[in-house]
Amino acid sequence: MIKKLPIYEIIPKLKSTLSKLNNVVLQAPPGAGKTTVIPLELLGENWLGDKKIIMLEPRRLAVRASARRMAETLGEKVGETVGYRVKMDRQVGPKTRIEIVTEGVLIRKLQSDPELTGVGLLIFDEFHERSIDADLGLALGLDVQEGFRADLKILVMSATLDGGRIASLMNNAPIITSEGRVFPVEYRYLDKKITRSIEDEMAAAIIRSLQAEPGSILAFLPGAREIEKTKKEVENTKFLKNVVVCPLYGSMSFGEQDLAIKPPPQGWRKVVLATDIAQTSLTIEGIRIVIDSGQQRSAIFDVKSGMTGLETRMLSKASALQRAGRAGRLEEGICFRLWSQAANRALKPFDLPEIMKVDLTPLALNLALWGIKDASALKWLDLPDPVSMGRARDLLQSLGALNDQMRITDHGRVMAQFPMSPRLSHMILTAKKNGYGFLALTIAALLQERDLLRQSVNMRTVDFRLRIEALIHMKSGRLKQAKMLGVNIRLAKSILRQISVWQRSHKITDDKIDISKAGLCLAVAFPDRIGVRRVIASPVYLLSGGRGASLLADDPLAREEFIAVAHLDKGVRDARIYIAAPIEKNDLEDAFQDRMTEENVVEWNTKAQAVRSVNTKMLGKMIFETKKISTPDPNKTLEALIEGIRKMGLGVLPWEKNSVAIRKRVELIRGNLGLEFPDFTDDGLLKNIEMWLAGYLTNINNRQALKGLDLYAILKSQLNWKQQQLLERLAPTHIIVPSGSNVKLDYETDPPVLAVKLQEMFGAVETPTILDGHKGLIFHLLSPAGRPLQITSDLARFWKNSYPEIQKEMKGRYPKHPWPDNPLEAMPTQKLKSRK
Repeated sequence: MIKKLPIYEIIPKLKSTLSKLNNVVLQAPPGAGKTTVIPLELLGENWLGDKKIIMLEPRRLAVRASARRMAETLGEKVGETVGYRVKMDRQVGPKTRIEIVTEGVLIRKLQSDPELTGVGLLIFDEFHERSIDADLGLALGLDVQEGFRADLKILVMSATLDGGRIASLMNNAPIITSEGRVFPVEYRYLDKKITRSIEDEMAAAIIRSLQAEPGSILAFLPGAREIEKTKKEVENTKFLKNVVVCPLYGSMSFGEQDLAIKPPPQGWRKVVLATDIAQTSLTIEGIRIVIDSGQQRSAIFDVKSGMTGLETRMLSKASALQRAGRAGRLEEGICFRLWSQAANRALKPFDLPEIMKVDLTPLALNLALWGIKDASALKWLDLPDPVSMGRARDLLQSLGALNDQMRITDHGRVMAQFPMSPRLSHMILTAKKNGYGFLALTIAALLQERDLLRQSVNMRTVDFRLRIEALIHMKSGRLKQAKMLGVNIRLAKSILRQISVWQRSHKITDDKIDISKAGLCLAVAFPDRIGVRRVIASPVYLLSGGRGASLLADDPLAREEFIAVAHLDKGVRDARIYIAAPIEKNDLEDAFQDRMTEENVVEWNTKAQAVRSVNTKMLGKMIFETKKISTPDPNKTLEALIEGIRKMGLGVLPWEKNSVAIRKRVELIRGNLGLEFPDFTDDGLLKNIEMWLAGYLTNINNRQALKGLDLYAILKSQLNWKQQQLLERLAPTHIIVPSGSNVKLDYETDPPVLAVKLQEMFGAVETPTILDGHKGLIFHLLSPAGRPLQITSDLARFWKNSYPEIQKEMKGRYPKHPWPDNPLEAMPTQKLKSRK
């Protein structure tokens, strides 16, 4: 044991405190030695007796590495006193007293044995990472402590977390603090150039460091893609000698990960290119230099869209501190940061906890299995968002995991035993019953990893069947065909190992795959992401959850009518689809018949300008099928037609001059005299269509048929006998002029216009009016040819002032027509045919 580690200074105090109290918070910065020292030091305590210590580690790599280090300290093999359990791997034996486990393993152990039989101490290491399973594990552990096991001790260890909050959560537990890192670290800020990619900048920084500084390098990058590209650039530097470049990220095999953390060969230096998997609980031999890109990639769940997407963001100050701490583990180190000091000052203090940014469906299922309907019944540092929890429970209900009372079903209990998303566990259980369980296992394994096909190839199509086909080639040893499809060989091998483990645990012996059922499997897992093409030959789909989603126009999958979508982005309008598969209509109907709803829809179709009457079968918010109704409900047809008229406006009706005029006449009476008449304004008619027009719309269901309506007669019928009499007296259609002609009034303008030939008005001094003298008329005095000679509202003034000039001009042009010098004494004449 390395007695110089700072953590030894607080061991006596920790032992003393745990002998008296059940809950303790330990704060110790990176490099203090807490992960590998504390469990061994507490193993011989009297209060532990023969019980076990279970320590939670957030990452599989750290689990195996810390177990190996502790076993070596004891001079034993892993699986004796110290063992571990992780996904697809376990090393424990009958004598194991310290078990290091990943979060999912701890949750399943708590669910299967709520009393934690034989366990004396729970240790939550690296709790500052605030994974959702760590939060849940602590909440369940505290619940066990209060309800079942008053003797259970809980130790929370953290490097950067605000210990006060967690101590308060744990009944004001004492906080024990260890000193800082063993060796000092020098910080150098390189301020990344905007024009260069992060891979180019990182490769340049690595090469400069190898030339200028001794020791091995740990470089932090956001993801596997950036790591592989940087690795290629560094290895292509010809003058570098005795340097081995090792990637380190989650989807690598255990052997590949071990190679990255072991010391390099004698006389060689190592460059480890890692994601934040190497950020905590891990000492990589020989590391003296850390180069930090400042970026990290994490899953972010969007509550509105229901989508989870990977986002690359700047890290927090706490994470930056932890990364830098890797350089000072074994000797004085250097940390190069690819950002400026100003940018460093702007970093947020801590990362957002997972519970505030990821999909809460797995959490909701675990709480239901625990018997909790309201998350607030447990202790949390950050209470899960009630809206997100509500949506998560709705999804679980649609998967059959919860009943109508939101309590867990038998199906949900089985789902909760699977180390995967509830969507995928539901898919496997359903597929197993229907004879294609191995296909579902394959799909689940593929979906839990990044895309199997390299980007240069997978841009051709998002069709998930291509990924399954590629994996089949790998499984069958057809490497040439697999490589032609662009398979990531390393990732494929990892996925095949996972499938093999699941196949044994789920007792699925048949390994045949009907690739045509891939879409059906995805639909079962993602019932809210079943899509129907909106328009023929269009790459845009409407999903059953109500969102729009689109493919690239040249993607062959865009020819399919129905698809099931596994991966898509949040999208502002239509989300972009990244992984999907086609699904046969018959398969969809058979699988989701109990979820489909039918409705007779009678509605106005704006494009066809007609009432559309169809029977619509819906799957969620997606239209699965429509059929025309031969005999629609006449009342619903009438309602739809009226709605269509309102949408299009009154202009859709066949307005003739007389129907327009009656509206004007009525409105003149209402507006000027205030008499009781119907409202014939646009607003009034639209508002009261049911009263004045509905009775005339029988057997009409389209705009063309509306042309047969006699709107003048319809409107006139809305007036009672008295109103009709008043209308004819107060706003007549015609007026008799001095010549005896019955001339039609034009109500298009206000005041109305009386257009009459000048000779017919000889002798008229007073200007006629309507509305019992309340409204004058405008005269259009016409030539013998019917052209306007004068517009006036005052005849007496016209004869006196304007007529003499008109007489001079017109007398020569129309000599056969009378142009008397004294028109007031002349006889009005109808020599020419009157206008009616």
